[in-house]
Amino acid sequence: MKLTLVLVLATGVAAAAGAAAQSKAPEAKSQGSLSADQAIAGWKATPQDVAKKMIAKYGQPQEITANRLIWHNNGPWKYSELVNEEIPHDFPVPHKDMLYQAVSYKVDPDEADELLQYDGSIILERTKGEIAARCDKEEANFLAINLADDVAKGRRSVDDSRKFYAESMMAMMKENKKNEYLQGLKFQVAKTDQGDRDKPFGPVATTGRDKK
Repeated sequence: MKLTLVLVLATGVAAAAGAAAQSKAPEAKSQGSLSADQAIAGWKATPQDVAKKMIAKYGQPQEITANRLIWHNNGPWKYSELVNEEIPHDFPVPHKDMLYQAVSYKVDPDEADELLQYDGSIILERTKGEIAARCDKEEANFLAINLADDVAKGRRSVDDSRKFYAESMMAMMKENKKNEYLQGLKFQVAKTDQGDRDKPFGPVATTGRDKK
């Protein structure tokens, strides 16, 4: 009788544990099996709209998490990263940034000040060898990086670039006019590594220890 009771209790516990595990299975779903549509279903309105446009143009992203979509080697870009975030940016008019797009680019430290003065949403990666722009439209990222290249190459001043950027965006938003700076990258993107590894510093660099 005691043996039967033990078996019944053990069976009941096992069944309850199995049921509990099944009920928790959806919560334990790996992000690798998450579709882009599922990921963006609860996103903020603007990032969700940008995600739909990116998927329509480039297809499904290669990386999907609950708050991030990443496309690799999509069109002219080394990668495009879209996050469910709205970063306030007031140039040239108040809007939110969330679409980060990068290309390989040799970053000259002497040009960094002017590039950052031109647009705070230009991101420089000297060690990695990348330049990127972050906005709410791919066209704006094309424009931002094209003008950054103009500044870096001495073809435009900071003030001229800011003026041209503002005028170009106004024409696109109000009249749907897109100049060539908004339609793609105007310069040849490097296919090789553009990173600047810098160089070791001082005696620690070669010995691993500071010399006494």
